[in-house]
Amino acid sequence: MAEMKFTKTSDDTYVLDVCGYVCPHPQLYCKKSLEKMEEGDTLKLIFDNASSGETIIQMCEQAGHEILEQDKEGGKIIFMIEKG
Repeated sequence: MAEMKFTKTSDDTYVLDVCGYVCPHPQLYCKKSLEKMEEGDTLKLIFDNASSGETIIQMCEQAGHEILEQDKEGGKIIFMIEKG
């Protein structure tokens, strides 16, 4: 099993790598990470379980977080999320 990595890369930017995890873990880790952050901080979420994308989008909409961009790099999906 891959290791979940949550790291602070600058004053207001964090990276969460949950590649190798399947539902519901990516969105659970994403939610927990966002709870540790300050409003306006940005989370770069990297995951490779495509079915998690939709639930992460719904979770962000319900919680008031904004997905600034969505990218794909190889088999990885990258969301830039601003904490609302």
